[in-house]
Amino acid sequence: MSSLIEGLLSTLDLTDTGARTSEDIFTGPSEWMPLGRIFGGQVLAQSITAAMRTVPDDRVAHSMHAYFLRPGDVRLPITFSVDRIHDGRSFSTRRTQAYQEGVPILSMIASFQDVDAGLDHQIEIPSDVPEPESLPTTAEVLQGIDNDVARFWAAERAFDVRHIPSSIYLSVDGERTAHQAVWMKAMGRLPDDPNLHRAALAYASDYSILEPVLRGHGIAWGTPGLKIASLDHAMWWHRFGRVDDWLLYVQDSPSASGGRGLSRGSIFSRSGVLLATVAQEGMVRVPDRAR
Repeated sequence: MSSLIEGLLSTLDLTDTGARTSEDIFTGPSEWMPLGRIFGGQVLAQSITAAMRTVPDDRVAHSMHAYFLRPGDVRLPITFSVDRIHDGRSFSTRRTQAYQEGVPILSMIASFQDVDAGLDHQIEIPSDVPEPESLPTTAEVLQGIDNDVARFWAAERAFDVRHIPSSIYLSVDGERTAHQAVWMKAMGRLPDDPNLHRAALAYASDYSILEPVLRGHGIAWGTPGLKIASLDHAMWWHRFGRVDDWLLYVQDSPSASGGRGLSRGSIFSRSGVLLATVAQEGMVRVPDRAR
């Protein structure tokens, strides 16, 4: 197992403090990031993991809605407080609050359901995308760039991310269009635990979801003075899939206004099964376009 995957598993291996008042309390580590701010996908994955620990094994996460309240500090651990809001005949609802030094950095509510039969349909996976093996890795795209963030993206992320039509790390090539797709896969094999794969999918869902907002305006991540931050994140798990197999993440941005941009995403297995749907709004500020 690669050290990157070991790091991801360690991050998601929360400690149960044993506290049982009106809430369940867990603690978890913060992954190092070059700018000192916690990666939003990490807190999402840890928060849903904490909630999963409080529901029966036969109920699985089907949706979550989270708000990012403050930037997290990678130097500090995180405390997760889970409120068991409701347990019904088929559904359970949980609220997770993530804290650092007693201050909330994320608030999430999630719903869980018994496995049940019902109507079944899905949108189709795009048929005109290149295979992941034909696309450059992030390491290849950023090779030789002398920058802490570039080195981290290239070599220290737990997922291989490959862009269609091309990355926007340094420049936006081709048409200015507010949609894109990425292939993504964990950098090594994960254990078979389905909840682990659901949490890891939430983790990876935050990597590139706001990029259609930037691509549509020709703005690369490396644009001087660019400020971008996730505001909220919604996710619906439809069907199970492994994150250590190739996944296609199809993304678009229907709107940007008021210093905010909204993006949507559909995550498919390589065989075409729709696994999840994602929506996120973010703050996007570019100095010469602020007014």
